[in-house]
Amino acid sequence: MAVKAQNNQDKSGRSNALKKPFWREYGEALFIALVLALVIRALVVQAFSIPSGSMIPTLLVGDYLLVNKFSYGLRNPFTNKVLVPTWTPQRGEVAVFIFPQDPSKDYIKRIIGLPGDRVQIINKKVYINGELYPTPQARFADNVVISPAQSTRDNFGPVVVPKDSYFFMGDNRDQSYDSRFWGFVPMDALRGKALIIYFSWEGTNNEPLYTAFLAGLKGLITHHAWDVGSFKLRWQRIGKLIN
Repeated sequence: MAVKAQNNQDKSGRSNALKKPFWREYGEALFIALVLALVIRALVVQAFSIPSGSMIPTLLVGDYLLVNKFSYGLRNPFTNKVLVPTWTPQRGEVAVFIFPQDPSKDYIKRIIGLPGDRVQIINKKVYINGELYPTPQARFADNVVISPAQSTRDNFGPVVVPKDSYFFMGDNRDQSYDSRFWGFVPMDALRGKALIIYFSWEGTNNEPLYTAFLAGLKGLITHHAWDVGSFKLRWQRIGKLIN
């Protein structure tokens, strides 16, 4: 027999159910929101900022971007090891990873070599398995070619990428500290695929975001004009997909 739940009511028709105090209601809502935010950050998407120019022109200093952490597998948020495989990294994708030489740092570069690939660089040109691999996004700061005896920057390899590892390079090829210098990135070190730039700003004093913003605001108050030399939004970059 079906039953219907009812609230006990007094003669005035008011419910006798106890109402939670407002601090408890807001506290519970805040706690739930915090837990959801932590879960999303640990497993789904995370925000990163760009502090250096190694990925110019694709990414600029002052870009803030979102990274899909689910793109390369559902991972243990504490060890970063893959628990449930999803998609495999593809050549040409821009990805964030744990820097192999210092796990406290995260780097962002472009995937060039996949497991089993034979990678070689000859006079700045990249060859994958003996074939030229052009990267339209690549930029070169100078026309000087450095010999192998001086550096591995312009002439490197050949090397074969190990199993479950990847070879990364920055788009700003002459000013990027990448796999040419410190080796391969294991699959378990990948954070995720870079998706979109959600915020971007520039300044001239290399200041943190909040101090640069306050400097721009000060110009508005004292001179009735925003100090774009200290803080300037790059509106054209906001919402730009990363590829």
